[in-house]
Amino acid sequence: MTLHTSVRAALLAVAATVAPTAFAALDIGDPVPKFTATAALGGKVFSYSLAEALAKGPVVVYFFPAADSADCSIEAHAFAEAIDRFAALGATVIGISADDIDTLTKFSVKSCQSRFPVASDQSKTVIQGFDAVMQTRPDFANRLSYVVTPNGHVAYYYQNLNPDKHVERMLNALRALPRATAAR
Repeated sequence: MTLHTSVRAALLAVAATVAPTAFAALDIGDPVPKFTATAALGGKVFSYSLAEALAKGPVVVYFFPAADSADCSIEAHAFAEAIDRFAALGATVIGISADDIDTLTKFSVKSCQSRFPVASDQSKTVIQGFDAVMQTRPDFANRLSYVVTPNGHVAYYYQNLNPDKHVERMLNALRALPRATAAR
């Protein structure tokens, strides 16, 4: 091994450890990881199962960076206000962040208005499984929303730190699902 080759190898090794890992959303048609997580709804803690929710119809799985931050509260409020429209399309909603369950228990009442559950993923297992890690702040989930079909595949996703369009995009994606896919 020449000096030039070993220097180049060392630089590549350093670059690999310094360069940010690229995380991207799961693609349309990809299977999603089934998960069970500790969640809160209306201030009450329970065990949420994606498989059980999918047995009833499509699920909107949305990731958010931090409960009680301004944009996350705006987004949760928008989902809460639209929950009847999601239900009319046969869909349920689950929000997920790396916040602890005590924080999310309060958030489930305050910002989610006791209308849909939010799950705690402090280990970031679910966040990583859905490629929802924020690149610039890997301790947080990115603002990323998915429509998951009852067979457990991605029908649509939308990633944007601005919370304003997530609800509208998810509702439009659900409306676009073939009836056979939307209903189980």
